[in-house]
Amino acid sequence: MNIPSNFAPAAYGAAAGAIALAVIGFMWGGWVTGGTAEKTAKLRADSAVVAVLSPICVNKFQQQANATEQLVELKKISSWQQGDFIAKGGWATMPGETAPNSAVATACANALGAKA
Repeated sequence: MNIPSNFAPAAYGAAAGAIALAVIGFMWGGWVTGGTAEKTAKLRADSAVVAVLSPICVNKFQQQANATEQLVELKKISSWQQGDFIAKGGWATMPGETAPNSAVATACANALGAKA
């Protein structure tokens, strides 16, 4: 089999072009692997769930009989422990669930802390 003499430079050029295309695509073109896309989708879904459920938690907190006293107690403790306070109070446990959602509890505490 005879290979033309100009085949090697063309093959090297094609290989270099493919490598350059991959580097440019992944570095600056916004390409991602399937694993990265899946992680990003999960983070966005979790964020959407928290955004939807935290107002329910705030409403459950405010509907209790001693909400004012509980809010005073919430504001007394450090911001690092406020999510635990909400979770232990049961306000971050959504209907149908057996355990509180810690991300919802933290978002709920942040929302309640913003209300004065």
